[in-house]
Amino acid sequence: MDVIDSYSGHTDPGGAAIRRDLDALSITKVSVGPMDNNAYLLVCRATNEALLIDAANEPDRLADLVGATDTRPELRHLVTTHRHADHWQALGAVAGMFQTRQIAHPLDAPELPIPMDDLVEQGDTVRFGDIELEVVHLRGHTPGSIALVYRGEDRPHIFTGDSLFPGGPGKTAGPEEFASLIGDLEERVFGSLPDETWVYPGHGDDTTLGKERPSLPEWRSRGW
Repeated sequence: MDVIDSYSGHTDPGGAAIRRDLDALSITKVSVGPMDNNAYLLVCRATNEALLIDAANEPDRLADLVGATDTRPELRHLVTTHRHADHWQALGAVAGMFQTRQIAHPLDAPELPIPMDDLVEQGDTVRFGDIELEVVHLRGHTPGSIALVYRGEDRPHIFTGDSLFPGGPGKTAGPEEFASLIGDLEERVFGSLPDETWVYPGHGDDTTLGKERPSLPEWRSRGW
């Protein structure tokens, strides 16, 4: 797989991956499957241990992303952001290839195709190598949707699954679920992270909290 070392936040289905190298962490984004799902390979640069967020589709391409050389990262963890099927089509295959530990929220874990090894909730942390990710439970798109925050050396980075996109929250089933999601986004994301926070969504292009923050009143007003 081609990997471009110039990170724009945009990938094309079937196209090249893009990589961003921070001092301690490498982040590689690739689009997989017919629904333009984003998968993110995170690699601790000190230990070469890796974590994959959303093994959504095309397991062979995801394996190619990890690589096949002696210097490839050691993929140890698979995090699934939520239970919708477009986010886990490759989960069983990738887990079998790399013998990983599977991670999800307990409310969504029963709907996933293979058992989870670690169940995480609001405020928990996920560690690989020297890297620590904070778990943010965002209730609404699904009951057990989670985001992961890396408080990096340059700015915070948040992987939001389908809970936050450029232009608004993810889809919800009704007013009650929408109220829950927008409330959690306001309190747990926009209320605790600065404008420069980089947002990596489950589909499509990246954004920042600063770009989206002025639209919060509009999102709440328009509802689900």
